[in-house]
Amino acid sequence: MAWKKAGEMTVIIYNIFKNNKDYSFRDQIQRASVSIMNNIAEGFERKNNNEFKQFLFISKASCGEVRSMIHLGCKLSYLNEDEYNELLNQSSQISKMLSGLIKTL
Repeated sequence: MAWKKAGEMTVIIYNIFKNNKDYSFRDQIQRASVSIMNNIAEGFERKNNNEFKQFLFISKASCGEVRSMIHLGCKLSYLNEDEYNELLNQSSQISKMLSGLIKTL
């Protein structure tokens, strides 16, 4: 479920920033969002709970990076209030899901 939600958020981020001319900002938030879902997938494929947990921690860190970029994007007026709130809510939910998954492992 966390992987699916991360993918949904990634698509939203790509759509919001696709025409943004601040290429370094755009690339960074896109890479960080992709990192969330890719690290979940990569860790899962390891078929080892300890390794999976390690990748989930990396994924959670990327989620924090996305949240930081969301705050910066708002301050730079790259996001409107609705986009800001939606992305902040989604990234927080994903982070909580990852925490729960880490605890179960």
